[in-house]
Amino acid sequence: MNGNKLVTNESLFFRGPLSRFKELMFTFRVQINFIRAFRKLHFLGPCVTIFGSARFTPESEHYKNAEKIGAEISKLGFTIMTGGGPGIMEAANKGAFENDGYSVGCNIVLPREQKPNPYLHKWIDIPYFFVRKVVLIKYSYAFVVMPGGVGTLDELFEALTLIQTKVIKNFPIIIFDSDYHKELCHHIKIMLENESISPEDMKLLFVTDSIPDLITHLETHAIKKFGLVNKQYKPKWWFLEK
Repeated sequence: MNGNKLVTNESLFFRGPLSRFKELMFTFRVQINFIRAFRKLHFLGPCVTIFGSARFTPESEHYKNAEKIGAEISKLGFTIMTGGGPGIMEAANKGAFENDGYSVGCNIVLPREQKPNPYLHKWIDIPYFFVRKVVLIKYSYAFVVMPGGVGTLDELFEALTLIQTKVIKNFPIIIFDSDYHKELCHHIKIMLENESISPEDMKLLFVTDSIPDLITHLETHAIKKFGLVNKQYKPKWWFLEK
């Protein structure tokens, strides 16, 4: 399908009231995409989602770090989940894929940056950003935030808000590369100083430049804290699952 058409269909919904029929049809399309995602991803073990920019090339230090991180996290038994595209997402998937880990992607369908990267054992194409964010968070027991742009910040604060409001458990959120994120971290401290967040909220974030420290943090605050095991659900033939 044409990427421009998909974006236009979604954007029309946000331009105000439509006919009752069009809005009903939109809810059906959303429901179908949720069901497709649930059926495809239901059989994964515990995931760690890695967020980051689609624009970094394999020559970038950020790409290389993401590849190493994907490899090391996969050795803990986690499935590596990303947005499924290029850049940081590709690097993290590649690290898992080439080191006997399991690699999945939730690919957003856009006119640009829409092709799934080649290092995925399984992926699903999703035309709606909000559906994609739900899926990325639903299956994850930790979140690693690599250098990225507006989309990465959106994903970071979505996860942070859900943890802060106790919608999801206190899964670790790791911000990697303190220099890249120094202004972001500074602004979060400003929020604390102005009491728009609490001191407890600061404990929800772990900032590091060390891959070994990142792995130790996951072992302590994801695996040991929640007693995670690599449990996978088996497909049921009566649901026509594979």
